[in-house]
Amino acid sequence: MIPFLDLKAINKQYREEIMESCIKLLDSGWYIQGEFLKSFEKDFSSYCGLENCVGVANGLDALTLTLRAWKELGKIDDGDEVIVPANTYIASILAITENNLVPVLVEPDPLTFNIDTKNIENSITSKTKVILPVHLYGRTAPMPKIMEIAKANNLLVLEDGAQAHGAILDGKRVGSWGDAAGFSFYPGKNLGALGDAGAVVTQDSLLSSTIKSLGNYGSKEKYINHFKGVNSRLDEIQAGILSIKLKYLDNENEKRRLIAKKYCERINNPLIKVLPFSGIDHVYHLFVIRCDYREDLINHMSSKGVDTLIHYPIAPHKQHAYREYANSNLPITESMQREVLSIPISPVMKESDVDYIITCCSSFKA
Repeated sequence: MIPFLDLKAINKQYREEIMESCIKLLDSGWYIQGEFLKSFEKDFSSYCGLENCVGVANGLDALTLTLRAWKELGKIDDGDEVIVPANTYIASILAITENNLVPVLVEPDPLTFNIDTKNIENSITSKTKVILPVHLYGRTAPMPKIMEIAKANNLLVLEDGAQAHGAILDGKRVGSWGDAAGFSFYPGKNLGALGDAGAVVTQDSLLSSTIKSLGNYGSKEKYINHFKGVNSRLDEIQAGILSIKLKYLDNENEKRRLIAKKYCERINNPLIKVLPFSGIDHVYHLFVIRCDYREDLINHMSSKGVDTLIHYPIAPHKQHAYREYANSNLPITESMQREVLSIPISPVMKESDVDYIITCCSSFKA
């Protein structure tokens, strides 16, 4: 079986460096908010082209704490609206509702899977305060137009970069376009830790310090609590691992692009919809195809020894957790949920496996 993602093989490449880092940490005796974290925050903010990075416990917290910080700073209030793509993973929505804000679900562009800027403009009301674009599957959202809309309407922009570490659009990396960006370093991400981990990047020093405080029990100084905060801190061990893997991220992303290019050029089947190959604006965290006969395709690939996954089988507005949105008119999102299928892509795949997957896709018959 060709696995969907071989994390063991990905991390094995850096085993010696990771082991050395873990030994250094063990011997240091300092395991929370130490030098490993400071080093990674400096490296990752620099990588994104920004001044500030705050390590947090996970990607959801990165988004949640940023919105919470804007509330503490008087930028937004309970009941304000946040425009967000309807076809995103539920975490993007959870961060909004956790802050007593209102998600406004917007249809994507079916040619990119990312949020449609025309639908953003049509969804703005007097209550709109934030746009939360998601760089879905690793492709950059249309940030120049989004920033133009935001500026014209005095809106904040919070990028969800959880799937697009390192993607570049018009010379700027994901994370450096908006007022802030949240990242996840879940193990399966392009830049993945060996457990849960996340970060916020921003050029705004006051926002950065507020997020850091909120994630540390609301405290900037020990035993002095300015906010009703939470415990959301990036562990030293994960920070050390991420610093190592960050050095190789661009190289791994390029390997993903080479595989994606072969898929785009050589999967030849009228039953399978494949988007045209994209350049450095896409880091191919996932390679997603569409098929009207998805279950048959899944069974076909499985019978050939190829593992596939669905990202995501149920849209947020169809989840019980958000049943109040169940009757939303979102036909494009719902069609995607019925048709999308992710096939294997990773920087450690064998060329023969890539060729075999192309053959399997091309030979599929309904």
